[in-house]
Amino acid sequence: MPNANPAQLYRVPSRNDNYIWMLHNPATKELAVVDPGEAEPVLAALKEHHLTPTEIINTHHHGDHIDGNDALRERFNIPVMAPAAEVSRINNITTTVRHGDRVTIAGYDAAVIETPGHTTGHVAFHLADCGDGHGIAFVGDTLFSLGCGRVFEGTMAQMWASLSALRDLPDNTLICAGHEYSAANANYVASLNWSRAAAKTRMEEIHDLRAKDEPTLPVMLKVEKDANPFLNCDADDLQQAMGMAGADPADVFAALREGKDAF
Repeated sequence: MPNANPAQLYRVPSRNDNYIWMLHNPATKELAVVDPGEAEPVLAALKEHHLTPTEIINTHHHGDHIDGNDALRERFNIPVMAPAAEVSRINNITTTVRHGDRVTIAGYDAAVIETPGHTTGHVAFHLADCGDGHGIAFVGDTLFSLGCGRVFEGTMAQMWASLSALRDLPDNTLICAGHEYSAANANYVASLNWSRAAAKTRMEEIHDLRAKDEPTLPVMLKVEKDANPFLNCDADDLQQAMGMAGADPADVFAALREGKDAF
């Protein structure tokens, strides 16, 4: 039987291409602000929707994901949950998390998944059931639609392992990523001459949405499993398109990511 009070998910545009996410539990009135890179857009969204935040969640330490923490924390006196591995790089953390931890976010049960690569301490949060028939994953800058984050601090092998861990989540998981990079990612995927129909369909959808200045996120994980080359480095058709048939998937990923870096 459907939940009468399913979670309310808000996407808050920030900076040039960031998304801050807010998750509201209408039953408990709890509200989590995920990766607030600046406070002003969050304050505007809170006012628009008549909401009050109860917690801040950070996936990693980059400024465009945490620079709004202090202003929100000081104004609302709310706690900050962030990766234990990045405690020296995020101020005023009140709850540290590690891989395998079970936590609550806006009153919903969540699993912590360590996803090193973009940063060494990056984590994602998976909420399997928010009462709306699907899960939600706040993935920060690890996974994007048709793309993935740059490997700044970790290794290519770590990033492939992190993406593989996210790929193992249920198909009906809504992916809430930190940036609107989908159009640029689609252009890169088009250059690969990968003949998978699902990739072509998603590329067309992305270009149609962006032509209307509409967001491409969140996106269902099943779509990305089928269409995102960075989640298919062990697939025969992508390996053949890359000229790397039979190669180690981590090596295919490295070639794919290096190609995107230079694209």
